[in-house]
Amino acid sequence: MECDKCKAIINEEESKELHGRILCEDCYMDSLSPARMCDPWAVYSAKSLMDKNESGLEVNEIQAKILRILEETGGKEPGTIADDLERELAALRHMEKVRGALKDGKKIICLW
Repeated sequence: MECDKCKAIINEEESKELHGRILCEDCYMDSLSPARMCDPWAVYSAKSLMDKNESGLEVNEIQAKILRILEETGGKEPGTIADDLERELAALRHMEKVRGALKDGKKIICLW
């Protein structure tokens, strides 16, 4: 059996049905809870956690790579960053590590 979204091969017992589509568990969860870049409650939660933890929130390896790319390039258009990084970008936005901006009339993602 194949996931209709990511095309991964999945066992029938691992498949989920949503709106007539057969999805793997990861695609099913992403469909139920899509990443949102602008989420005031998530920003509040991330900032509260940073205030309680003296060292701040730690970023994972993928988030660190995104931050390095943005630092090296000065910013990139959102469409040039792969869709599977969207959740990581949303987490970085909630921690106020990255933000959206206009550069030469184009939307970019840059460091906060």
